[in-house]
Amino acid sequence: MTRAMIGVIGGSGLYQMDSLTEAQEHIVETPFGRPSDVIVTGQVNGTQVAFLARHGRGHRLIPTEVPYRANIYALKSLGVRYLISVSAVGSLREEIRPLDMVLPDQFIDLTKHRTATFFGDDAVAHVSMAQPVCPELSDLLARAVESQNFTDLKLHKSGTYICIEGPSFSSVAESHWYRSMGANIIGMTNMPEAKLAREAQIAYATLALATDYDCWHPKEAHVTADIAIANLMKNAEHAQRVLVSAISLIAQNRPASIAHNALGSGLVTPLAAMSEKLRARLNVLLQ
Repeated sequence: MTRAMIGVIGGSGLYQMDSLTEAQEHIVETPFGRPSDVIVTGQVNGTQVAFLARHGRGHRLIPTEVPYRANIYALKSLGVRYLISVSAVGSLREEIRPLDMVLPDQFIDLTKHRTATFFGDDAVAHVSMAQPVCPELSDLLARAVESQNFTDLKLHKSGTYICIEGPSFSSVAESHWYRSMGANIIGMTNMPEAKLAREAQIAYATLALATDYDCWHPKEAHVTADIAIANLMKNAEHAQRVLVSAISLIAQNRPASIAHNALGSGLVTPLAAMSEKLRARLNVLLQ
């Protein structure tokens, strides 16, 4: 099966990569079931890339239904070491306007019904999430955005992403609560995605596309699916351009990442104490 060092997970509004050539579709089976959809591999300016639509093509999966473990495991099994997560978000700050781009460096996980680890069942690991995003990968993403010289949007190079269960949007009280927690943007999908990427020793960064002001803003319309999707479509072309540039920068630099050795200090259970079947399942993550 085709190998790819760089992976892209496309969120709401980004169900394919227009720049991908020699595309091939792969049905990948994992110990955690199948991913959200087929994984499409191909080349972007000569660099092999694996693309996965988080919600499936046609947007079939609500955030809680996304098979996060299968998605990350499948991408790692294809050789992915650098993962760009493209995500739609609401803004919790006046200065982050709809259509702006944000590179969050922190997360608050308020999800309730998702399995957030590959471990358990006779294997224990505790990875560090102090820096949940790879700084080097995020820096390359920032360079990719800046190289496009966008005049109609602003890039925010840091921020805290609060992840809620969904699929409903926030109440006004909740929106103000999230702001009081110090969150800058709100979404429904980056957790446990970021945690699982770290356990899989994949460098992870998010390109967050602001679509609305959630429902805290006293003068702006409260978010609806129609508002979010309309702005997402406007930002989709921008995101496609950023991805092309980012992939080239990653291929040229191949940065060392704090994520690439996460299990070196995080894995508690000795491999010798695991069953052969368990070692085989975890071997993909350990590579």
